[in-house]
This record gives sequence, structure tokens and C-alpha cells, in this order.
Amino acid sequence: MRFGLFGKPDTRKGGDAKAEARALAERLKAQARELLSLPENAAIAVNEIICADPACPGSETVILVMKPGEKTRAYKLQMAMAEVQMAMAEVTLEALTEALRS
Repeated sequence: MRFGLFGKPDTRKGGDAKAEARALAERLKAQARELLSLPENAAIAVNEIICADPACPGSETVILVMKPGEKTRAYKLQMAMAEVQMAMAEVTLEALTEALRS
């Protein structure tokens, strides 16, 4: 019999790591909404992905902005969400602002 088939306790639903990632994503959503002056009916999704392309830096944070009646826009930060959190002050705000300008 195998135990622990569904991941480590800190990655299971309700774990501290998952709650922290969720909180960080919510902060990034709020910042993106403010920087882009998005209406409340615009949906924003924030996800961290691992890029398999050798040209990629590894993990990147993708922000999807979905406005009703418009094509979805994807913005990418060339850093993991944990890195975004560590540098949440000026450096990240600059990186987020730059990503949202493109």
C-alpha cells in the first residue's frame, strides 16, 4: 500500500503554500486591474508556468486579461510568482508595468 499519493501536505488543498500562492495571485490581479484601468467586468487570471523552451528563463508568470467582447490579452513576466513576491516593491512593479505596456 502506498501513502501520500496525492502530493505533499503543503501542496494539498488548504496548504500554506497554496494559500500563499492564491494570495499573491490576488495581489497581482489587483495591481494589473489598477495599472490597466480595467472595469470590474473584466476577468483576470494569474498563473505560473514552466516554459519548456530552452530560450525561456524557466518559470514565468502569465497574466490573462479578458474583457467582454474583446480578444484575450496575455502578459508575461519572466520570473516565477515567488520571485515576484520577493521583489514586490519597486522592481516587480516596474516589471509588471513594463509587461502590461507591451
